[in-house]
Amino acid sequence: MRIWAIYITAAFAELAGCFAFWVWLRNGRSLLWVVPGMVSLVAFAWLLTLVPTEAAGRAYAAYGGIYVVASVLWIRFVEGVAPDRWDMIGATICILGAAVILLGPRTA
Repeated sequence: MRIWAIYITAAFAELAGCFAFWVWLRNGRSLLWVVPGMVSLVAFAWLLTLVPTEAAGRAYAAYGGIYVVASVLWIRFVEGVAPDRWDMIGATICILGAAVILLGPRTA
């Protein structure tokens, strides 16, 4: 359960960080948006180091699926845009892939 919490928190930290840059660059907001964006991105990177795996690539691969689902939730709840069925189908496929990577049996 802890690993899922790390991934979910990391996903929202990355989304918040990238969104801050989006708001600054695309929406013409103040450069001050970059400060919390950078803090969020540092938190995201640090959180992924907490994943208990021997391979960084495996941690990142599993994270990718969780990030996609978190992004679809972000679209809905932060940006106020309803995800369409293709968003939902894609997110489902991605979370299934993440689950296979995270929960698959490993040999020593």
